[in-house]
Amino acid sequence: METVAISEFKATCLALLERVKNTREPILITKKGAPIAQVVPPPEPEKTRSWFGCMKGTGESSGDIVTPPGETWEVTDS
Repeated sequence: METVAISEFKATCLALLERVKNTREPILITKKGAPIAQVVPPPEPEKTRSWFGCMKGTGESSGDIVTPPGETWEVTDS
């Protein structure tokens, strides 16, 4: 873990925060050699699931869906 004096942190705050974001390594901030704060990267964001295909595998086929059960149709030539 990198240690940075508070005066250096104040002068280069934005660059240090960007470094923490990119490297995901925390930085310890000290004042007169004593630690006073620690800058840590935020937790990884959760991946959002796509709604596309979310119902896959939940349907069920129960046979012939065109002809009702027990009914037969006759075809006539006109």
